[in-house]
Amino acid sequence: MKLNSSISRRGFIGHTALSGTGLILGSGFAVHKTFAEEERSSKGDARDMEMEVTATEDLMREHGVLRRILIVYSESARRIRRASANSIYGPINKAAQLFRQFGENYHEKLLEEAHIFPAVSRAGGEASAYPEILIAQHSRGREITDYIISTTNGKEPADVRKLASAMRTFVRMYRAHAAREDTIVFPAWKQTMSEEQLDEMGEKFEDIEHKQFGEDGFEKAVSQVAAIEEQLGLADLSKFTAPPIEM
Repeated sequence: MKLNSSISRRGFIGHTALSGTGLILGSGFAVHKTFAEEERSSKGDARDMEMEVTATEDLMREHGVLRRILIVYSESARRIRRASANSIYGPINKAAQLFRQFGENYHEKLLEEAHIFPAVSRAGGEASAYPEILIAQHSRGREITDYIISTTNGKEPADVRKLASAMRTFVRMYRAHAAREDTIVFPAWKQTMSEEQLDEMGEKFEDIEHKQFGEDGFEKAVSQVAAIEEQLGLADLSKFTAPPIEM
């Protein structure tokens, strides 16, 4: 994954330059930099300031995409019983398709179930009790995604109440699910590796992502969920600000 089109997810780690001087110190001698050297040094300093995105941070960023889909589901479940709700079935279907591709087929199967959960189970401790539960929830989530996709596929659902209930139960499960992963499972997985091994896993995850989605898979997923939010009138974050409490 990439922070943007020109910066790799692994970040840049360079040499620290002496700020505010035109000198490089070495072997006891001061050597004046040329203009070109100053420019290269300045660019290097900017790269030094880029924070490296680790494998665990990537996992949490991906959870951010999935949480935005959960918001789509919860808001849609509130609206879906209205007579004018027909226009939301298409966006719901797109959201379910995105959760299927980015969440279930990629994040869950290829990262968590293939690499993270086995390592956490082997390590023992508190976190080792979670993979079995999390995998069962992945399986139940796929069943619900199947239902949402088939129910909203170019037609009005036969049972609107059942669809709304399915989305609500999905949201409830995944809010608890992702919170445990972020606060218990992912940190435990990180502790099973050295810094070098964690960096290697980050590169492996990037390779898996590119194989699945091509370049900029994370950015594409963010763009897709943003487009769905726009369709449903959920793009304006300020609308989610809680009202003041009446005293």
